[in-house]
Amino acid sequence: MIPVCRLEDLPEGESVRIGTTPPTAVFRTDDGELYAIDDTCTHQDASLSEGWLEGCLVECPLHAASFDLRTGRPTSLPARRPVRTHRVTVEDGVVHVHVTAQEGTAA
Repeated sequence: MIPVCRLEDLPEGESVRIGTTPPTAVFRTDDGELYAIDDTCTHQDASLSEGWLEGCLVECPLHAASFDLRTGRPTSLPARRPVRTHRVTVEDGVVHVHVTAQEGTAA
């Protein structure tokens, strides 16, 4: 479990990048829901936390590939592979990410 920030410091419609390996992006949608995904677009090396958030979708700032924050699946080309999703919790007003171990590594 990785502390990210205080919930009040992540406004609705915004995101924050944390320096995990690989980097993780945490999003707070306009309706206040929290999601975390691997930060790097699977099409080309671009930070999804710098993309545009609309509902539960984030659009990559480089080539406009879009990903569903709930599933990690791409919803538009040129991305074809999903990004990993991670569980997010809030404890005592602090946002935490439970980063999923990469395939082939220990949890």
